[in-house]
Amino acid sequence: MRSAYSVETVRTAERELMARLPEGALMQRAAAGLAAACADLLGRVYGSRVVLLVGSGDNGGDALYAGARLARRGAGVTAVLLAPERAHAGGLAALRRAGGRVVSAAGAEGAGGGAQGVEELVERADLVVDGIVGIGGKGGLRPDAVPLAAAAQRSRGAVVAVDLPSGVDADTGEVRGVAVRADLTVTFGTHKPGLLIDPAREYAGSVRLVDIGLELPAEPELEALQHADVAGLLPVPGAESDKYRRGVVGIAAGSARYPGAAVLAVAGALRGGAGAVRYVGPAGDAVITRFPETLVSDQGPKHAGRVQAWVVGPGAGDDAATVGEVLAADVPVLVDADGLRLAEAGVVRARRAPTLMTPHAGEAAALLGVDRAEVEGGRLAAVRELAGRYGATVLLKGSTTLIADSGGGAVRVNPTGTSWLATAGSGDVLSGLAGSLLAAGLSAVDAGSVGAYVHGLAGRLAADGAPVGAHDVAEAVPEAWRNVLG
Repeated sequence: MRSAYSVETVRTAERELMARLPEGALMQRAAAGLAAACADLLGRVYGSRVVLLVGSGDNGGDALYAGARLARRGAGVTAVLLAPERAHAGGLAALRRAGGRVVSAAGAEGAGGGAQGVEELVERADLVVDGIVGIGGKGGLRPDAVPLAAAAQRSRGAVVAVDLPSGVDADTGEVRGVAVRADLTVTFGTHKPGLLIDPAREYAGSVRLVDIGLELPAEPELEALQHADVAGLLPVPGAESDKYRRGVVGIAAGSARYPGAAVLAVAGALRGGAGAVRYVGPAGDAVITRFPETLVSDQGPKHAGRVQAWVVGPGAGDDAATVGEVLAADVPVLVDADGLRLAEAGVVRARRAPTLMTPHAGEAAALLGVDRAEVEGGRLAAVRELAGRYGATVLLKGSTTLIADSGGGAVRVNPTGTSWLATAGSGDVLSGLAGSLLAAGLSAVDAGSVGAYVHGLAGRLAADGAPVGAHDVAEAVPEAWRNVLG
């Protein structure tokens, strides 16, 4: 499990550790890890040109000490100071002793050509180290740092961020203004939420975690399942299993206008671990033609037969009666697509059995009464708000899929998504898959997390770098399942 902790939690852990260590030891640990990552990225350190973008905080100190280590190995290291009077004194001294050069962002000490000369220095670097702002930064870069971030973007070399790209919000993943775009982020002690959540995640590049000995609470702010975690949650039938013991999932989806939504939801459900799939709705002929193993009924959810979970909403149009009937059931229910619009918040909150809601950003915005851009820019806040408002588990689909429980606790973030999944019907496949996992006995949080993980992996395998349709994703689920189980 990959975990991420808030800035406040990290700061507390750092203070507790520093109280037990010699002065400066924690920064030296971070600098050693940063220098090693930079050296790995450079390949050949001797003779390389390294530029450090140094702010006034501890991140600037980390960058300076790491630069001193690279200078001792023969790199030509120049530190560009955004606030020369407040730069880390010990780090500056170490860099100068190692033969490094120091200039101000406005141009000084031989930079040549003032600020323009500094920007050219950054552009010509083999490696640019972003130590402008630490994890406490808010609201994008200050105006004086923006030209340096732009020069780093134009640089022919790689950009390495110290702990977090400067200008992104560590706790929320929001980017309110200009921020540094890194090829690699070297983070210390633990991941920060902004490294796992878009839009900030897009600025981080690859992420390398350096262990500096922090002692952190058992429950993080965010957690991301890995293969081993998912393998432990996937339902595997035992010797005594039959189709009913494995779980039966009901699918109430589709309409005369959107029969394909029903077919795709059933496709996902059949590959999701439950023993049987019951379909209820007007697309029965299309479903049975494609999937003859489906148990089809036209008598409505109440008379469909026993199920352990329901999926309702994909392609349902304005069929509020079916949505209401499913929500009245005493089994777990997954609500998607049209069902989200038709489900009354009070009815969902009053349910005793678990509810899993799976909106995309547009649907989440409609439910919250805000602009879509607000949801996309603050995904963590949006998923938590929806979970609390509806008293449900919410899976917010998107570039980074988030799963939040109404009871609080760590928010799950899915690491397997791919942009190729942005195709019509992909969400219907996910609904069926996650609904089947609900029927197989997984909790709403686990069903959503595991469903998103396998669905994302299936999307990657199906696409293999080329466009795919939702049916291709459904057909790749078994391969993804096998991949996880190894």
